[in-house]
Amino acid sequence: MMQLRRYDLEHQHFFGQEGRLIPLLQQAQQAEGYLTRERLLAIHRETGVPLASIYGVATFYAQFRLSPVGKNLIRVCHGTACHVAGANDISEAIEKNLKIRTGETTPDRLFTLETVACLGCCSLAPVIMINNATHGNLTDRQVGKVLKKYAQAGAGKPEGGA
Repeated sequence: MMQLRRYDLEHQHFFGQEGRLIPLLQQAQQAEGYLTRERLLAIHRETGVPLASIYGVATFYAQFRLSPVGKNLIRVCHGTACHVAGANDISEAIEKNLKIRTGETTPDRLFTLETVACLGCCSLAPVIMINNATHGNLTDRQVGKVLKKYAQAGAGKPEGGA
């Protein structure tokens, strides 16, 4: 018979070592925006979970970051509809405009560029999301204009964003 794990409602995690690592990593990342080496070492010391196991979890799950993220997170959809509609051209235009590659952050930490499998906006292909704003039916020529709005705003959704 399968034994159910008990849930600690006050601290919002499962009892036991195996159940608390992911929530601890989530809390640590929320505090600083990414998982610092110092924070991972502190989790190791406080929980006794081997550092290799902590890094294993932190690098396995896409939700965790080991480096700082820019103020504006750009996600370029590379799902089937977006791929067919020119997602590669969009990614290349962003990389050229920001002088970074996918997975990198600009030196001023204003932008981080990621690709994702699908944003669920297939009718808007090709589509990107910057923070929580969706920008669809883009061409590579429009990318610079969209990025400029965010650069001028410094952070967050610009006025007139979609």
